[in-house]
Amino acid sequence: MRALLSRCFLGSLRALSGPGCAPQNQLVTQVAAGRRLHLSRKSMQYLTEERGQPNSPDYRIYFKNSEGKYLSPFHDIPLVAETEQDNDVPAKKVKQDDSRMLFNMVVEVPRWSNAKMEIATKEPLNPIKQDVKKGKLRYVANIFPHKGYIWNYGALPQTWEDPNQKDKDTHCCGDNDPIDVCEIGSQVFVSGQVIQVKVLGILAMIDEGEMDWKVIAINVKDPDADNLNSIEDVRKIRPGHLEATVEWFRKYKVPDGKPENQFGFNEEFKDKDFAVKIIKSTHEHWRALVQKQINSGGISCKNISCCESPFKCSEDETRDVVHSAPTFGCAHAVSPEVDKWHFV
Repeated sequence: MRALLSRCFLGSLRALSGPGCAPQNQLVTQVAAGRRLHLSRKSMQYLTEERGQPNSPDYRIYFKNSEGKYLSPFHDIPLVAETEQDNDVPAKKVKQDDSRMLFNMVVEVPRWSNAKMEIATKEPLNPIKQDVKKGKLRYVANIFPHKGYIWNYGALPQTWEDPNQKDKDTHCCGDNDPIDVCEIGSQVFVSGQVIQVKVLGILAMIDEGEMDWKVIAINVKDPDADNLNSIEDVRKIRPGHLEATVEWFRKYKVPDGKPENQFGFNEEFKDKDFAVKIIKSTHEHWRALVQKQINSGGISCKNISCCESPFKCSEDETRDVVHSAPTFGCAHAVSPEVDKWHFV
């Protein structure tokens, strides 16, 4: 069983979590901004393996642990970060109160990039892939003055916005995905990194009638992390950042002919405590999903560590999933249209 987590928050996680990981290993090569980058970097004990050709519909980023066992970033990476580790310094205990708890974030999209990378919730082992719409790879438009995504964008593992659950405040149902995170630190990450973040607040975006929460968080290793502890700190220390976030989410689909997105709570960001409450709720919805207590709606729940899950699978099964994907190949060219500016 994994190390004991906060009893006041996600105590039931213990029953679903597998054994703890070995010490950190270096992350394998990954792709960012359409180029293959050879990185020597530590990333929370998780490795990635690329399959297929970057900038193509068959490109996938699969995850594995430090022992080389393939896993699902959706189901097998814990929501709550168990340790704080600095180089070879021994791991510390996680803070016990909700307000200081650290969470694991799976980075899907690096800041300033355009490819809409996402956890493939309906594919076995849930690799990261580029979203496809009407047979074409999806890229977010550059809404002047922003280039691509304006934060490192990703998801909290072991969370799920249940499309059958109506939010009591906005009266909208979930979007059937893990809860989204906007990481506002200074470092630019790459797809597939797993980082520890502290939550600062949350924005209630309504996307075509669906509830699509956006958690605002910061990498705990960021130089500004000690100074940013609440949504009000962001407002004071990063003037204009929250306003830019609302405008980005409001307009990013407009160049595709879609209407502007709407927001709950009069477009106001809710505080950290409210955010943690939403995260706890989406974690409970995920637990019901992976334990088959609720209709999965096509989501693949294959995992290697959720002990009470009927979807738990063997090492051979996970290896077969990855090895059935195309081998890694040369990147496809990206259309120059991706760099076009839009004024909306």
